[in-house]
Amino acid sequence: MLTHSARRLLCWAAIFVLGFPPLAAVGQMQYPLSVTANADGEIFVADRNLPGVWKIVDGQAEIFFQGSKTFRTPLNAIRCVVLDEKGRLLAGDSSTRDVYRFDADRKPVPLTNGSIGIPMAIAVATTGELYVADLELHRIWKVPALGGKPEEFAVIRAPRGLAIDAENRLFVVSHGDNQILRVDPDGTQHVVVKDRPFDFPHQLVIHPEQGIFVVDGYAKTVWKVASDGTIDTLVSGDPLLNPVGLAGGAQGLYIADPRRKAIYACDFNGKLTTVFPSKSD
Repeated sequence: MLTHSARRLLCWAAIFVLGFPPLAAVGQMQYPLSVTANADGEIFVADRNLPGVWKIVDGQAEIFFQGSKTFRTPLNAIRCVVLDEKGRLLAGDSSTRDVYRFDADRKPVPLTNGSIGIPMAIAVATTGELYVADLELHRIWKVPALGGKPEEFAVIRAPRGLAIDAENRLFVVSHGDNQILRVDPDGTQHVVVKDRPFDFPHQLVIHPEQGIFVVDGYAKTVWKVASDGTIDTLVSGDPLLNPVGLAGGAQGLYIADPRRKAIYACDFNGKLTTVFPSKSD
């Protein structure tokens, strides 16, 4: 394992020889936007500027998939990652206006034939259907589990984050007039959080016992929303600089902060620890 000093020397050597800094080669994230994790503790991170996906195990990161710098190629502008009901990785990409599912060879397979504008978030029903938040078209699309033509599910202004509860009800955090909405399977919308109490919400997580959590980049905060709509602070401020990605984990939450180039874990008491970079990096 390379020490931090050795990695710096390797990076500068590559700059001298090749003319550019190979950040990916030395395991440094560049702009992590979204994070997801499985029950085994494997963490996947969408890195907008890699561009591609990192996989983190025990604090060590490896490139799971690296896209091309060429526009209109898969995951050139990756926006989000999530795991489906079978544990397979999904990713949304605004460069190709599509959602991808990775196969066993880590190859991204397109699912909608370029039918989605800016896929900012994906949620997966227990039956396998995908819900995709489209920031460009102000829509939530419903996509068949195996892929196909998206069906309009809801019209919501500036949707950014999605989550599904045990009853397959979709929760949406947006920059609209009421920042958290619930959309029932029949498409009926209900206001969960009225008005605009958050500064710049990005993503949300639903926990059956703990409630709803919302990550807010401008406020540098993860908020906790109780069942009665009461909003409290879970964690706020340093080291969080611009937290935008949020995912549920076995013991709490994972947070992606592109300004810090870091992934954090936060328990339900608000205790924050650094997952990546690890102390050995």
